[in-house]
Order: sequence, then structure tokens, then C-alpha cells
Amino acid sequence: MTKKVLLVGESWVSSATHYKGFDQFGSVTFHLGAEPLVKALKGSAFELTYMPAHEAVEQFPFDMAGLDAYDAIILSDIGANSLLLPPAVWLHSKTVPNRLKLIKAWVENGGGLLMVGGYFSFQGIDGKARWRRTPVEDVLPVTCLPYDDRVEIPEGTTPVLVKSSHETVAGLSGEWPLLLGVNEVEVRERDDVEVIARLPDEEGGHPLLVTGRFGKGRTAAWTSDIGPHWLSPAFCEWEGYGRLWKNILGWLTEAK
Repeated sequence: MTKKVLLVGESWVSSATHYKGFDQFGSVTFHLGAEPLVKALKGSAFELTYMPAHEAVEQFPFDMAGLDAYDAIILSDIGANSLLLPPAVWLHSKTVPNRLKLIKAWVENGGGLLMVGGYFSFQGIDGKARWRRTPVEDVLPVTCLPYDDRVEIPEGTTPVLVKSSHETVAGLSGEWPLLLGVNEVEVRERDDVEVIARLPDEEGGHPLLVTGRFGKGRTAAWTSDIGPHWLSPAFCEWEGYGRLWKNILGWLTEAK
């Protein structure tokens, strides 16, 4: 049976000014960051809807019926403000449903939520992602730090499997490719929470993949990226890349 997955975020716009002697001009470029995942899930049991960050501001569902169209939701590199401050609120001071509370209720009712790391995931760069102390953080198996939580590893590091028998890493034994960074988080002390993979001790032993449950739903945190720059090209091209995400999504939606 096909499972429907909503990927929210993983896009950005860059503005540059080019100086050439006396003259200058500007350029604007649009970027998508989840192409490796889109490719990996193509033709699989998971039907992916990709909602870039700028579209999510207004198009992410405002009611439970909208969320119930999906079996799993992935929040990746998108800050809490994008869901808290749609134009109706930011520009016109109107009231709208709180979509962070909606996500919490949806998970409690049986939805599967995955947060993937990035500069605007968990607490993020300069603490600006602002997922700490939100209803979304309530359902995650980890908590966010109150400040910039990036752990940059420019030399690269190899993840350590803690629970190689877990469904999320089935068939992924052996050494994994390099990753170049994570968001630092703290693991919740609950019986349902499991650390599946982490960084090596010399890199702080920070959790990489953590699973948990909330109400009738399941949640997971992957603290590195969905693609570059924190995932090396070798990681994205690794034959285990697609299997990893399919495993995680399979576990999240197992009860659906």
C-alpha cells in the first residue's frame, strides 16, 4: 500500500551582488535541497509531496483534515516562524489556527513525524529555527538546545550504529559514508525513546538517529542533513541512502 509523505522545507533563495570594476549587478537564485531524497523515493512505496519553505508559509494545512491526507510529515530545514507567521498574521494581524499545535495533535492521533537536521532545524543557526519549547518539540524524542546547536565537522566523521537490529537501519551494516555536521540535541529519558545511531566519542557522541512515540503516533529525529552540505556526496550516492530513508519512513508509518 502506498504511503503518502509530506516533505516541508529544504529550499532557499540566494541574493548576490557582483562587482566588476566600476560596475555592479545583482542576481537571485532559487535552490532545492532534497533532490537526493526525491530520487531515492521515486517509484517506491512512499508517495512524496515536496512543499518548499516559501510555499509552506501559506500552503501547509491549517486543519486536521489537511494533515490527515498524509501518513508521515518531514520537517527539514524550515524554522518555526514559517508556520507561525503566515501573511494573515504577520501582515494583517488576523488570527489563524496554530499549526504547531495542530502537528502535535496529529501525531498524538497516530501520525508519523520526522525532523531532519539543518541550519533551520531544531534550534538552528544563531538559535533562529526556534523549535525549542514548541508543541512540535513536545512530540520529538529529543529536546532542542536554547542556542545555536550546530556541530560542524569539516574533516568528516563516520556514524556509529548503536542498535543495528532496529528496523530503521535494517540492511545497513558496515561502515557508513562521511557526514560533515549535525544539530546537537538532548535525548529524552523515556522508555519509548531509542538512540539508533550517534557520532563517535571523539566527536562528542551526539545522537544522529533517535526514535520515539507520542500518543498513538511515532516520531524520529535525524540530526544531520537530508543532502549536502552536511551529507557528503558519497553519503548521498551510497546504496544505503535510499534504504535508510525508506526504513525510517516505514517505521514511522508502520501502524498506519
